[in-house]
Amino acid sequence: MKSDGSIWASLPVPALLIDADDRIIDINSAAEGFFNASARAVVGAPVWDQVAVDAPLEEAFQRARRNGTPLFVNDVDVGSGGRAPLQSALQIAPLVGHPGVMILMISPRELAGRMTQSHSVKSAAQSAIGMAEMLAHEIKNPLAGITGAAQLLSMNLSKDDLELTDLIVAESRRIVKLLEQVEQFGNLSAPDFKPVNIHDVLDRARRSALLGFGAHMNIVEDYDPSLPLAYGDPDQLLQVVLNLLKNASEAADSKGGTIRIHSFFEHSFRLRRSDGSGQSLPLQVEIIDDGPGLPEKIKADVFDPFVSGRENGTGLGLALVSKIISDHDGWISVTSVPGRTVFRLSLPRVPRELATSSKETP
Repeated sequence: MKSDGSIWASLPVPALLIDADDRIIDINSAAEGFFNASARAVVGAPVWDQVAVDAPLEEAFQRARRNGTPLFVNDVDVGSGGRAPLQSALQIAPLVGHPGVMILMISPRELAGRMTQSHSVKSAAQSAIGMAEMLAHEIKNPLAGITGAAQLLSMNLSKDDLELTDLIVAESRRIVKLLEQVEQFGNLSAPDFKPVNIHDVLDRARRSALLGFGAHMNIVEDYDPSLPLAYGDPDQLLQVVLNLLKNASEAADSKGGTIRIHSFFEHSFRLRRSDGSGQSLPLQVEIIDDGPGLPEKIKADVFDPFVSGRENGTGLGLALVSKIISDHDGWISVTSVPGRTVFRLSLPRVPRELATSSKETP
């Protein structure tokens, strides 16, 4: 049996038909995006091999089939096709007229609140950085004077006293460096939007990382070669990827580790805005590392300014990443457990009218 009709094709959420043996009969187009695979690739496969649910669901599923009743499951993590899990609601019901056949619909709840969360992160960053920028201007000049005075004093001091002046100079320079990083936020210009081959950006970042901060890491490419062009500022997107690669490299121990750069297309990924409108963000890039994971106490605030899990970390790298992605009308999320941390970027593709005009230009 195979579903038909425009209603099935038009369902905005991933939907599956499952036979009496718990094998997939058919999936709609939204589910193809969710699985990152065609219907042909998953039809006939056991459903629980394709849909990873963080809950003991099989028994309740069988009970709903036996009783011919619907089943609703809220707030569970659902993953598929190697993707990071999304908090979702599941709706399960018998298909009328087809004994033993069930329909399963997956409604990712995470997407509904993303715009609100994105705005709150951006707002928090802007307010904190605005105040810090003002303070940076006022503090840098006195710090330069303190550094100069300490260096002059050091000319006539004993060895023991030199340690104190050296400490003053070193700490003053560290603070100046931090203030310069803060000022970088205010100096960041608006994105210069243009069609971007995201794989060119990822390759540049990968090569740069391997020649510098990531020389001890194994950085693996896992690209979807059919990915269409993104729409953004290539230099700013390069800065984003470099920051994420540096973050993963610094989290690893001295022996190194593996970072996987994964790109794929998810046509059903939409960001719901607070005014009810939606933004399509089908281009997905994941930076996946096998490091120790984010400290539990900072997971919820990792994109806020001045939040860092490293000793002497400034906590500005991920805040800058968040700001750039917000300026691109994109989305960034993170999932982290020991041994697997995934930073996921969701970006818009080139608008259709621009893509068409670029093809027509000789």
